[in-house]
Formats: sequence, structure tokens, C-alpha cells
Amino acid sequence: MKPRPNHQVYIAALRAMSSEARLRKAFELSSLARELLMTGLRRRHPEMSETELHQLFLSRLQKSWDRPE
Repeated sequence: MKPRPNHQVYIAALRAMSSEARLRKAFELSSLARELLMTGLRRRHPEMSETELHQLFLSRLQKSWDRPE
């Protein structure tokens, strides 16, 4: 496992947040992840239209949701 020297600091910061703040942070992180995915897809596939990119984006999201537990 990769070393995580700041993990305890991160956990403490999360515990100090209100439920509302933690939920807001979760939505922010989810939005950031989606933006990063779309940016990466655009860079790897500059020839694709926005419609094609959106379909690829949805396909990648579906694959991440369908992972075996």
C-alpha cells in the first residue's frame, strides 16, 4: 500500500466537519472527478465530437459502477 502520511490529519478534518459540510465536500469531489475524466477523454480523443465524448464518458462511468465487489 502506498504511504499516506496525512491520512490521520484528513480523517480528523472530516470528523470536525458538520454532516452538511461533509456532504458538500463529497459532491465537490464527485464533480471534480467527473471534470477530470472529461478533460482526460478530450485530450485522448480530440477527434471526437461532444456527443461522442459524452457517450464515452457515460460508458466509462457505467464500467466504474459495474465493478464486482
